[in-house]
Amino acid sequence: MENGSCTTGDSKLDQAVRQWLLYDKNPKTVSMVQDLVKEGAVEALKKCFSSRMEFGTAGLRAPMGPGITCMNDLTIIQTTQGFCCYLEESIGNLKERGVVIGYDARAHPPSGGSSKRFACLAAAVFISRGVPVHLFSDITPTPFVVYWENGAQIVSPHDKGISKAIEENLEPWPDSWNTEEALKSPLLKDPYKDTHTQYFKAIQKHCHHRDINKSSEVKIVHTSVHGVGHTFVQSAFKAFDLHPPYAVEEQKDPDPEFPTIKYPNPEEGEGVLMLSFALAEREGAAIVLANDPDADRLAIAEKQKSDLWRVFSGNELGALLGWWMFRCWKQENSDAAAVKNLYMLSSTVSSKILRAIALKEGFHFEETLTGFKWMGNRARDLLDQGKTVVFAFEEAIGYMCSPSVLDKDGVSAAAIAGEMISFLATKNTSLSQQLTTIYEEYGYHISKNSYFICHDQDVIRSLFERLRNYSGEKESYPTECGRFSISAVRDLTTGYDSNQPSNKAVLPTSSSSQMITFTFSNGGVATMRTSGTEPKIKYYTELCAAPGNSDVKQLKKELDDLVDAIVENFFEPEKNKLQPKPE
Repeated sequence: MENGSCTTGDSKLDQAVRQWLLYDKNPKTVSMVQDLVKEGAVEALKKCFSSRMEFGTAGLRAPMGPGITCMNDLTIIQTTQGFCCYLEESIGNLKERGVVIGYDARAHPPSGGSSKRFACLAAAVFISRGVPVHLFSDITPTPFVVYWENGAQIVSPHDKGISKAIEENLEPWPDSWNTEEALKSPLLKDPYKDTHTQYFKAIQKHCHHRDINKSSEVKIVHTSVHGVGHTFVQSAFKAFDLHPPYAVEEQKDPDPEFPTIKYPNPEEGEGVLMLSFALAEREGAAIVLANDPDADRLAIAEKQKSDLWRVFSGNELGALLGWWMFRCWKQENSDAAAVKNLYMLSSTVSSKILRAIALKEGFHFEETLTGFKWMGNRARDLLDQGKTVVFAFEEAIGYMCSPSVLDKDGVSAAAIAGEMISFLATKNTSLSQQLTTIYEEYGYHISKNSYFICHDQDVIRSLFERLRNYSGEKESYPTECGRFSISAVRDLTTGYDSNQPSNKAVLPTSSSSQMITFTFSNGGVATMRTSGTEPKIKYYTELCAAPGNSDVKQLKKELDDLVDAIVENFFEPEKNKLQPKPE
């Protein structure tokens, strides 16, 4: 291959590769593409150049590697150029205010990509246009970096506007690669120290039991899972006057290779927590806290009387933290009328436990579409109307316990959980016991979530279309599933909702993703949806029992039967050749 010329037999692919080699200045990714061309690896090249990354539930997400489908120097420059142009059009005083850029510890040596490298390239793009950049001088948790100008993640129409601007600015500008000059520019500032101070000051508003925290003898283990969380959680505990948690030494420092675990996501449960359990056994601790690598999620496990560990689900932690946030708010607000101004939020695929608490306690509960971008923006709207938003959560172990960060935040959640655990210890109550108390007071909410893997878009489309035309007619959804009667259907792909007088859904709809929710006469709710980032069809099910119904064994069996019926009748895994979630 010479002078960037190549032939794969596919003219469109050839053109994409030629353009890539013309624009890319990273020798590692250039070499990777050239090697694929030399090897005649057409399928691999198609994977790299098939379609540009799209905005999913939380911005752009893709593996690091060469080509427009991956994260790499060139796609970061192209994305930032588009974003910069969009901001220039949208924000009048952009050159006074500037942008904030943060990064975590992830890296991909084969392609030369790293979070820090990408942050520096993004800074170079903005500085080349005279836009001031507040670039953190060290790794930070996601919650430290604000998003749109309202402090929440971007939602439509911004995502579409930015995507269009990216497509219009693919050729790197003259100084976009010049990180050396950018890092010397007077337009570059470091917000690390100030943000650090302000953040820990802000979360202290949610510390209500400092005396208990100071004297607490509760032992807590914390793992940052080779991510950025360690120093920040230590600081958060200090800000709450809690004894520092025992850190899992092998996972304490950032390591992009994640050497001690197969998959660095505490949502996966026990496998990620084995070293934490071992440390807890050695130190006599009964609680483990775990953050994901960028510290915006939080998992909690508790040792039971049986000596086995219980890893709480995201929905169970939502119940515990929601109960605690309301209790602390009530303690500070004696005015009975103030509760009418109070709001809690959760995503539509998360537990409805907050709805049950809200009904009994008199505050407002709202659900949003999946993803914290929706909860953050809704929280912002409510705050702007003078309302009080005390808590929001999603079942994927994401919690917003402080509206000073309009996103999930595993750092503040860790400290607030530490205080809750210390308070409960003064009552000789464990998290498991408190969860039971919550369910007995507000009604048991038992959930079961999983997914099937499917790489064939046609299969996914026909599966959902079958549910929309169940009796052969348009908008004829199923009225039963096995022995279970369906009382309502909401389809956020088409905008249909049988619960609304007009049959029109209240929540925003999107034809580009599949999502149908079935409500059952027995108090069951099931949502089937496609993932925005992975080849998965996910399902979320919950059985919501009325207060007083505490036959947990029977409720669990009822939910198991419901899930079996949904899988058999709606997914038809054998017929559709769906792969179940790996054990």
